[in-house]
Amino acid sequence: MSDPYDPYGAPPMPQPPPYPAAYSAPFPAPDPEPPTADALSVPEPLVSTEPVPALAGGLTAPPETRLSIDGGSLRMERVVEEIIAWLKTLASAAVYATLIVTFGFQVARVEGHSMAPTLADQDRLIVNKLAYRIGEPHIGDIVMLYYPLVPEKSFVKRVIASEGDQVRIVDGKVYRNDVLMDDSFVPPDYRSHDDWGPQVIPEGYYFVMGDHRNNSSDSRHWGFVPKKYIIGKVQLRWWPLPHARMF
Repeated sequence: MSDPYDPYGAPPMPQPPPYPAAYSAPFPAPDPEPPTADALSVPEPLVSTEPVPALAGGLTAPPETRLSIDGGSLRMERVVEEIIAWLKTLASAAVYATLIVTFGFQVARVEGHSMAPTLADQDRLIVNKLAYRIGEPHIGDIVMLYYPLVPEKSFVKRVIASEGDQVRIVDGKVYRNDVLMDDSFVPPDYRSHDDWGPQVIPEGYYFVMGDHRNNSSDSRHWGFVPKKYIIGKVQLRWWPLPHARMF
């Protein structure tokens, strides 16, 4: 049964038309946010992703160019480190060489023929400077010494007698304390025929001669040599190599 019509009442409210089926479906649910990955689970990039340096004109160097630049810088650093290491080594060697030359050994070159045939002109020698810092020259030693009259010069001679010894030379034959010395190392053509002495060597001095007796300036001409003028013992002839030998 329908409601009675009231001509004086409010008109009935119109009903909205039904929504189409397409609009009646529920709104789709929003996509869920992607899960946040754990920092430790993200693989570490093999190449650093730092900003690539810009080249001239605003261009950017490709990764392979940047890697080659970095490799060149590393090589340059290594070269510099090696150069520094070599310089340190050379400096150390120079210091050691200075100490050795000053206190230990010295390289010398023979100039002249006064020690022939034992030593020849331009022979290279190694002189042991420590030998007479801790000991005394011995008879027969070949020594390097300062020339007593001009100490700026140096000679190489053989020790013939030491302090307290009496030396006498008769017709080129050398007598030490009236005993004829063995001079078989002097060939006949190198012998002298002079006379000298006799004289006693004073304390702290030595009598020296060259093996080339008739072509040597030595103690027969300019006197005795103080020990402080004896630089060291000739230990080795190292040049020429075929004639290298120890003394």
